[in-house]
Amino acid sequence: MKRFLDRLLDLIYPPRCAFCRRFLREGENGVCRFCRKKHEGRSFRRDLPHTAFCIAPFRYEGPVRESILRYKFRGLTAYGAAYAEFLAKCIDESGISCDSITWVPLSRKRLRSRGYDQARILAEATAERLGAPCEKLLEKRVDTKPQSGMGDAQRRRENAKGVYACCAPERVRGKRILVIDDIVTTGATLSECALTLKKAGCAEVWAAAAASRH
Repeated sequence: MKRFLDRLLDLIYPPRCAFCRRFLREGENGVCRFCRKKHEGRSFRRDLPHTAFCIAPFRYEGPVRESILRYKFRGLTAYGAAYAEFLAKCIDESGISCDSITWVPLSRKRLRSRGYDQARILAEATAERLGAPCEKLLEKRVDTKPQSGMGDAQRRRENAKGVYACCAPERVRGKRILVIDDIVTTGATLSECALTLKKAGCAEVWAAAAASRH
């Protein structure tokens, strides 16, 4: 029955590529063959404070940027699985070996407003592909203004400072943790999350995102 319903929905609402929005052909899953070829094997690595490094499979520009904005603000949560396929491969090839995966959480107010946590969806889908545990280790205790409206790096750092807390220190001490977010721009948010985990006793922190601005 589920397979029949899925096919019926595909007839009514044919699936499109997460990036270019072309209708997908038979055998294509989430991403068309043209976009897959364009993005396959790409990896962007950055140094961020309090992390070993940060990695992402996409540049935050052009169709990728538009895709992530649809994912983040228009409820196209199915994109998370498409991003996770590329991100998991990127993480695997980077040599990261973590004990657990977590995500940059939304505040309770933002979560109620949006209805879903896009970083959690991405983290869980990525962890499933890597065969790694995914657990809630952080919480955002202050509902700050969106980082996208903060402008320069200094203002973003101030906006993120001290707003996260480790909600499970007993599961962090001595562990190697990978923190996932949807986008990394200046890196202020991921750096603050990494610092929070380090203060809770985490041995090492890596960061990853679907897309990086730099």
